Amino acid sequence: MPQVHGHCDPRFAAVRDAFAGNFAGRGELGAAVTVLLDGEPVVDLWGGWADEARTRPWERDTVVNVWSTTKGPVALCAHVLADRGLLDLDAPVAAYWPEFAAAGKRSVLVRHLLSHRSGVAGLREPYSLAGLYDWEATTAALAATEPWWEPGTRSGYHALTYGFLVGEVVRRVTGLMPGAFLHREITGPLDVDFTIGRPKEDADRVAELVRPDTVLHEQAALFARMEPVAVASLLNPGTGTEAANTPEWRAAEIPAANGHGTARAVAALYGIVAGRGSLNGRRILSEEAAERVREGQGRCRDLVLGTGFAHDTELGLGLWLSGPNRSYGPNPRAAGHDGAGGSCGLADPEAGIALGYVMNRMGPHIADDPRKTALVDAVYGSLATAQ
Repeated sequence: MPQVHGHCDPRFAAVRDAFAGNFAGRGELGAAVTVLLDGEPVVDLWGGWADEARTRPWERDTVVNVWSTTKGPVALCAHVLADRGLLDLDAPVAAYWPEFAAAGKRSVLVRHLLSHRSGVAGLREPYSLAGLYDWEATTAALAATEPWWEPGTRSGYHALTYGFLVGEVVRRVTGLMPGAFLHREITGPLDVDFTIGRPKEDADRVAELVRPDTVLHEQAALFARMEPVAVASLLNPGTGTEAANTPEWRAAEIPAANGHGTARAVAALYGIVAGRGSLNGRRILSEEAAERVREGQGRCRDLVLGTGFAHDTELGLGLWLSGPNRSYGPNPRAAGHDGAGGSCGLADPEAGIALGYVMNRMGPHIADDPRKTALVDAVYGSLATAQ
């Protein structure tokens, strides 16, 4: 079993045990986990291998593609603009992006984009990876497409389109691509090692994503039961580890799916919400704006993920709420976002907890991977024991 490196406060020894247990019994290859308590790191662990051949150890500064855990930082960009009065979350998207009004989308509000309620969960016509790598082509295609359902009435997971939709609004308001805006306003000032895409000079630090064969069989059974909207959201175009390990993927800007960072970086970004808008003494959002991220938009069976989820869920304005499902611990007001295959960012302002978990061996789960669940349970078990 790989050696676990890093620091763990004795109060959170159960988290270290759970992290080691992921390697011993849950198929972990390489991973890292960071837990902040009131903004201070109480857990910062890493271990395993950064590649399938096990030639590169996972180091303290290893970064990895975190898939949809990227969506939380992208939502933060919109909330920063709203907090400054530059973006109205209740305004039509077309007020900032006029072309978006086409095909029955004039009534779509900015808050609908943030909460996966715009109806633009995926493109109706087959789309290619090459198209996905072209920002102008993809945003033009999204502006021209019609919604899958009446906007604002239901949530349906915008797996790939989310980042282009929210990101284009950010670009129209600021003139900056979302990755550049994220760096200028958040990750740069906080010195957080997280980027949308990854510069080629960092290639040696990027962990290789690995998907076991068993996952393909489990996902094939799930895909066979999917409704057309779910296929459009999750599979048009198909991505996966083969794409995500390429220089082309890392060079592109896909703000719903190709954020790269350390667990420490993910914990810091979600820690802004956990810290009610501030981290390490630097205020990024007002307290009111930070609370707005968790503003519930209505519990329902997700129109995209309903096939794979046995329960209703609720989204805030950018993050999922823990709710009765306890996806982000026992506090129903805790919030977070998972990435396909396992990664996770978590924010619980009431407990003062933020968590970042990243890994490279993909599991079959879009959310609530058993490795993540073991870590979250250990965090809250440690808190209960310490009280």
